[in-house]
Amino acid sequence: MIRPNNLLTIGLLLFVCQICTAQSIFGKWKTIDDRTGKPKAIINVYKKGELMYGKVESILEIGREEARCVKCEGDRKDQPIMGMTIIDGLQKNKNDEWKGKTLFDPEQAMTFRCKIWLNPSNSNELKVRGYLAFLFRTQTWLRVED
Repeated sequence: MIRPNNLLTIGLLLFVCQICTAQSIFGKWKTIDDRTGKPKAIINVYKKGELMYGKVESILEIGREEARCVKCEGDRKDQPIMGMTIIDGLQKNKNDEWKGKTLFDPEQAMTFRCKIWLNPSNSNELKVRGYLAFLFRTQTWLRVED
């Protein structure tokens, strides 16, 4: 028979374990094309100082592994997409969202204002929203376990 004190201890341990394993926004994420539903790339989302960054770690589309940014201008022109920084200098706000002016789409060679947050009902989903004027598009990226 389990004593009430033991039940309290077990419950407290489970609660502490839940807090300790709370998911972070940082790590590797699989991008999913919101139009086709197909995986496109793995993005490593990381923090440097107080800012968020994201870099293309691998391309999942068959035949595009060596893709270059042919539509890009300036420093990115004809550069490999693999290794490219696509999220640059986002700041965290009080709602646990990260916002900024630099979410880069190499396929369109366009930079968008953006907002990124963990799905509150599923911490293995990252919501990534890009804004162009008053229009926006949101993708759901999936956590990649190491």
